[in-house]
Amino acid sequence: MMFERFAPDARTVIVHAQEHARRLGHHYLGCEHLLLAVVATDQPASVVLREHGLTPERVEEEIVRQVGLGAGSLLFGTLNRDALAAIGIDLDAVRARIEESFGPEALTRAGRTVHRGTRMSRLNPRRGVPPTLVRRWRRRRRARGAVLTASAPACAGLHEATGARPSGHIPFTPRAKESLANTVREAQARHDDTIGIEHLALGLIAMNGGLVPSVLSALGASAPALRAAILDRYRQAS
Repeated sequence: MMFERFAPDARTVIVHAQEHARRLGHHYLGCEHLLLAVVATDQPASVVLREHGLTPERVEEEIVRQVGLGAGSLLFGTLNRDALAAIGIDLDAVRARIEESFGPEALTRAGRTVHRGTRMSRLNPRRGVPPTLVRRWRRRRRARGAVLTASAPACAGLHEATGARPSGHIPFTPRAKESLANTVREAQARHDDTIGIEHLALGLIAMNGGLVPSVLSALGASAPALRAAILDRYRQAS
């Protein structure tokens, strides 16, 4: 399984990303949560990211600015803000108009409704999922939880969503899974047996869609420059 190849500090990043998602009230684990966890470590790749302006504080501020706090973030987290802005759609203005018309908690309520609906449909026994597949899925979930049991302190930050935090399993978004696949390819390209923070960082900045490119752009960071700086730092250390 992929996570078995992760070094302890890389496993801790996954755990911290989950905690960041919970703290921000997000019912999904996206590339942005992985990035927020990566920039906070003491590893050389994280130091390079911070030297280029990607500090935990700035990254978190940008995440909250772009998708907000609480369950309502689910409705905005997968949208391409820059592409919509190019055709004249301002997501901040859309959010403001929705909250003006339906109240400040309108998006949070809607997001919770969407989230509950998704969970119910996934667990609906009428879908006729074969019992063997159900057992296999449960075994994989238990195995994943066992691998990702790094002991890590609670992740503090600038923001915290009001109300109860998301509990239970927080699913990876398709783009987060894509970034993890990038991570494995980066390790393979460097002939590394163990996946570390540098591979996670390279996998994230290689993303062309989702929130990470938007965060990098907003903070004045260039993905090619970050990649070159990270690789150079590890070449110097080897």
